[in-house]
Amino acid sequence: MFKPADLFDLSQTAHAALFAGCEYAWDALKNIEAYLEANLRPGLHNHCEGVAFIGKLVFIGEGTLVEDGAMIKGPAIIGRNCQIRHNAYIREQVIIGDNCVVGNSCEVKNALLFNAAVAPHFNYIGDSILGHKAHLGAGVKISNVKLVPENITVDINGAPFDTGLRKFGALLGDHTDIGCNAVLNPGSIIGRGSVIYPNTNWRGILPANMIVKNQAAQEVVVRRPR
Repeated sequence: MFKPADLFDLSQTAHAALFAGCEYAWDALKNIEAYLEANLRPGLHNHCEGVAFIGKLVFIGEGTLVEDGAMIKGPAIIGRNCQIRHNAYIREQVIIGDNCVVGNSCEVKNALLFNAAVAPHFNYIGDSILGHKAHLGAGVKISNVKLVPENITVDINGAPFDTGLRKFGALLGDHTDIGCNAVLNPGSIIGRGSVIYPNTNWRGILPANMIVKNQAAQEVVVRRPR
């Protein structure tokens, strides 16, 4: 499930060329900077509500709304009919498809969002790819770097495989749904149509069409007068 087509419908991005020659889907992360250098043609076709900072190396498509307080540093390509909401922070090397949402207090860097991917509230997306209609609940954080200074590995056939990336957050396949306040640790790969329950601390590979349930025990006691 590591090939681009295993996780993503490549017809749901205008930037499928990022995956050309990629044996593994995460290899596309290595291509974002060069792709933007070759293909970015700055132009702002959006409309703003309030005052936003938009850098010189930014393209934004028609019908996209950029709300007050957003910062889009660039280089970045943002598609049509998106919502870049209040206080969103879009950093370097970001490609966002059509009909996407980057919400309040969300931070994005070196990332690709396929069409209709949604990150609406308090999310961090670093060195990651969100597939078509992938959804992050409020407060989801994608951790992209290990505490120890070494490359991110993924488990292939029971052995760690070096991705060649010091920073690598997650690959979220099409139609994945990540519950509120979940944490995805570096190198997480979530198969198409899978769901991770809120408050889950996830590490590793999740096949397609699975559900990760967080069943931490809860205790209910009588409140006694003091």
